[in-house]
Parts: sequence; C-alpha cells; structure tokens
Amino acid sequence: MMVSSPFGGGRAPGGLPRLPTPPTGWPIGSYATYGEAQQAVDFLADSEFAVGDVTIVGVDLMLVERVIGKLSWGRVLGTGAVSGAWFGLFAGLLLGLFVNQGFALQVLTGLVLGVLSGLMFAAIGYSMSRGRRDFSSASQLVAGRYDVLCQPRSAERGRELLAKLALKPPSANP
Repeated sequence: MMVSSPFGGGRAPGGLPRLPTPPTGWPIGSYATYGEAQQAVDFLADSEFAVGDVTIVGVDLMLVERVIGKLSWGRVLGTGAVSGAWFGLFAGLLLGLFVNQGFALQVLTGLVLGVLSGLMFAAIGYSMSRGRRDFSSASQLVAGRYDVLCQPRSAERGRELLAKLALKPPSANP
C-alpha cells in the first residue's frame, strides 16, 4: 500500500500514480470472489502474459462488520489486563536493560503497572460507551464483484486466455 503526499506529484518509482486515480483499461474478466480474480491473473502470468498491464478492481464495495460476541465487564477487563500486561512487560524489559539495579524488579514493576493501566483504560472506555455497543466485531471491506482490467494493447489476448481458463473443468483449475 502506498501513501500519497500532498507535496509530491507525478508517479511513484514503479510507475504507479501517487494520487488516487480511477483504474484504466478494458474489462477482460469478472469474478464473484477476490480469490477467483487472483487465480485468473495467476493463470495469465503462467501463460507468459504481461501482467503489468492488469489491474484487479473491486466493484460495489461494502463494509462488512461480523459480530464476534457479546461484551461483558469480565471480557473488557480481561482484554484490558492482557494488553496492558504486554505493554508493561515491554516497558519493564526496556527499563531493566538500561537501569543497573534489579532487572527482575524492573520487569515485574512494568508488568504490574501495565496490567493496572490496561484495566483502568479499559474500564473507563467501556463505562463511557454506556451500553451503546455491547458487542465485539471485526470489520472487513469486500466487493460485490472483482473485475480484471487490462490495458487496450493486450486486452484481446488477455480475454482469449481467460476464456481458455473458463473452459477448463473445475478440477483442472489451480
């Protein structure tokens, strides 16, 4: 993933545009899943096709939030304590490396302070939500379909190759 800068212009080293731009090219295939689109481009690459001319475009984007489970005080505090423990352990290890007195004491102090901080921040955050979001979830950006575009100079050959891929029996497709 490339991050664009308001101060830069032109193209990035690989020839990709620095600013977000719509994709160009002619459609040579359309697929229901990203895996199928990847498989098509992989097939093109295996067929000695110039895949530098190819772009996979997700169309009809949607944000899908999958609910993982119900949140409770126990789960919130447990998660806060564990994340705080990791941070505290890291800080304690760093302190132990640079302070000459009691490596084990520095690590233990960092761990305890990390757990307490994690508990405190988790409790504050959860109490401020006032029950408006009592569940945990994972979000994912997905597309309704994935189009494979190709630059006009080689689009016809790309279509022909993908037509051969479509004619193969499902067990023969990688």
